[in-house]
Amino acid sequence: MFLEDAVKEFIFECQVRKYTWKTVKGYRNGLEFLVNYLKEEHGLTTIQQVQTRHLKEFFMYQSRRGRKESYLNGLIKTYRAFFKYVIGEEYITANPILKVSWMREPKSIIKTFSDDEVRRMLGAYPENDYMSMRNKAIIAMLFDTGIRNYELCTLTESQVKDSVIVIYGKGKKERQVGKSPYLAKILLKYERFKKYNFEYKNITVDNYFLSRTGRPLTDEAIENIVRNAGLYAQVSDSIRCSPHTCRHYFAQAQLKNGMDVYSLSRLLGHDNIKITQRYLQGLQDEDVVSRSIKTSVLMNL
Repeated sequence: MFLEDAVKEFIFECQVRKYTWKTVKGYRNGLEFLVNYLKEEHGLTTIQQVQTRHLKEFFMYQSRRGRKESYLNGLIKTYRAFFKYVIGEEYITANPILKVSWMREPKSIIKTFSDDEVRRMLGAYPENDYMSMRNKAIIAMLFDTGIRNYELCTLTESQVKDSVIVIYGKGKKERQVGKSPYLAKILLKYERFKKYNFEYKNITVDNYFLSRTGRPLTDEAIENIVRNAGLYAQVSDSIRCSPHTCRHYFAQAQLKNGMDVYSLSRLLGHDNIKITQRYLQGLQDEDVVSRSIKTSVLMNL
């Protein structure tokens, strides 16, 4: 079976399983990258020709190009999913990717915004029209719920309840996060602006956050909103101003405020608590000491 045909079939299977467009895009890009390499460097055209040594040489080539370990592990994850599929379809009998080891990633400390930077970012957008009110509501929701970018883009009106927000994360797994009085007040204002702005327009989608013309927002649109808020707030150049950094802030702030890592893992929608534990590494010594006082054994006896 030709490599291109196997990739097309796998991508179609992912779409049938209703994987997110972002996941499908990542799979497609990663596999096209590999197919082009195998054809140009080794002259391979069929899935049956691919051996472990070809894949190892591919990753050695990427390492020499300076690709980070996290990026290479992302590719390994993609290729494992792909070869698992072709094995299941009985196109090949041996899985060549299984003998390619995961890359050892350096344990980097997660850096995020300071409290003052967050306060300034919340003030980046005034409350004088639909667009500015929407942007402020987006910034507030990112910081107060830890919601992922694509989860926010696909959030519907029915998911925003009186006291909680229902989020559908990776693998369509449902979780709930609390809707604080602070966030509820901002969202209430946003909903008034939204109702007025689209009162006489025919809106065909039920997304909670809409573009100026009434369409669902894209990942890029959310990224621009956060980036512009960061420029306004003069966020440190050492901090990447992105929706995911807002998620980092949410996680570390919850830990500072005394939340246990198990509860936080559920709020973030993590499958593995080890992922959540990475946020503990970013806490400063004084934060850890402060938490230990709050949880003092004798004070709570």
